[in-house]
Amino acid sequence: MTDSDFQVLVDRARRISVTPSEREAQRRSFAYGNANIENPAVTREIVDQVADELARSDGFRENSDRFDTAIRT
Repeated sequence: MTDSDFQVLVDRARRISVTPSEREAQRRSFAYGNANIENPAVTREIVDQVADELARSDGFRENSDRFDTAIRT
């Protein structure tokens, strides 16, 4: 790949717009990947459940202890 080819790809990537649902999916995927490294019992379903609970609550900060407990068990 030449520098010119690479620059074309970078320019294309800069024009990509990420939707809120795509951003949320990426956030959950990141959370799952990191939590699963620490605890292989963590599943995508657990991460989705905790993320949904946090979205319904007053926010992550108030529920961070519950989140930590949920992903470690």
